[in-house]
Amino acid sequence: MHPPVLAAGCVLWRRSPLDGALELCLVHRPKYDDLSFPKGKLKPGEEALAGALRETLEETGHTAAPGTELPTQHYLANGRRKQVRYWAAEATGGAFTPSDEVDRILWLPPAAARARLTQPRDRALVDALLQALRLA
Repeated sequence: MHPPVLAAGCVLWRRSPLDGALELCLVHRPKYDDLSFPKGKLKPGEEALAGALRETLEETGHTAAPGTELPTQHYLANGRRKQVRYWAAEATGGAFTPSDEVDRILWLPPAAARARLTQPRDRALVDALLQALRLA
């Protein structure tokens, strides 16, 4: 049996510039036409947290301050086992530039983000973030 594909990502959050309310960042990947949290495969020898922050910067254009590690997800992708480690991460700066991989991002309140996520498994990450931020 093959080892799982190792990946990492962040549940990127910020306080709204308008009213200070919590907002979560979702990325839209045109290849899959889905909305998810920024994530990607780790490079050989790359630490999971470093990979999570790299992928978040690449996909959203935002730097982030990592916080609590959130639950790891395990699932099948294209017939291969995949393991994705996630961290809560506060956006600290940057600006989004569309690319072939991610053509838009959405900053949404937690309830709206939960409703818009394509994969039901990602909804648990919203709850885990709220718990980590002591908002649940």
